[in-house]
Amino acid sequence: MSLSNDQVGHIARLARIALSDTELEATRAKLDGIFGLIEQMQAVDTTGVEPMSHPQEFPTRLRPDVVTETDRRDAFQKVAPQTEAGLYLVPKVIE
Repeated sequence: MSLSNDQVGHIARLARIALSDTELEATRAKLDGIFGLIEQMQAVDTTGVEPMSHPQEFPTRLRPDVVTETDRRDAFQKVAPQTEAGLYLVPKVIE
């Protein structure tokens, strides 16, 4: 896939990026290189390859689900300007 200078200029305007003519040409060349790399990767046959979350097999370290802190909600809510039914009340900011 190859982009035209007009398409790159349009993308730059959408991103609010000002590009000179030389920067426009250099950006177009870089984007064409990226799209070429994507096309090469899409051409690779990946049938039978399972998706991986990491390229190496690392087991997920788990820790026991144990409460280690005391419940201090009442102490925190005593200093809050407004609370109700265990919730913090805040001013409405969106109409």
